[in-house]
Amino acid sequence: MDLQFYGANCVAVVYKGTRLVVDDNLTELGAKSVTKADDVALFTGTHGAVTARLVIDGPGEYETADISIIGIAARAHTDEEGKKSATMFKIMAGDSSVLLTGHIHPELGDDLLERIGVVDALVVPVGGHGYTLDPVGAQRVIKAIEPKLVVPTHYDEKGLTYPVPQLSLEDALKEIGLEKAADAVSKLKIKTGELPEVTQLALLERS
Repeated sequence: MDLQFYGANCVAVVYKGTRLVVDDNLTELGAKSVTKADDVALFTGTHGAVTARLVIDGPGEYETADISIIGIAARAHTDEEGKKSATMFKIMAGDSSVLLTGHIHPELGDDLLERIGVVDALVVPVGGHGYTLDPVGAQRVIKAIEPKLVVPTHYDEKGLTYPVPQLSLEDALKEIGLEKAADAVSKLKIKTGELPEVTQLALLERS
């Protein structure tokens, strides 16, 4: 399973020729959409119109090609307690798994953690300022889930105009305090046998 990053919370998960594009809201931020007609589009929250082979934007269990997708209802970052307007996605392919949180609230209960289970990689926003998880909130999520790799997203980037200014990646990483697995790469390959024993950061260059 390969991961690619397109800015904001937009990540593509590719496995055996099938591409899932998560949270392609790039046109709302001043960039171009990266979703193609034969992609599967996943959205963790509200979204605009998109042209894709299949659109998944809510809880449930889904299958496409050799990929299993579990949509897990979660409290969004701005939700009142008891409300669950966000959807996290756990994607499983081969013997690897990745969880993409979207803009969730950092308080994860035992029931939610049991539903998530074990994941190899966690894709989590870090930009903060009331719009999404800040580094402290992201750190709480990381500690609760205990993935092997953490991929930070949704930070200040050139060419993207956020409704609320976001922290720079450098500032966010200072607060999170995890060791880097390696320098930033254009594509992250997730292989269970090659994962670190202790949780590490995996940085993705913007495609």
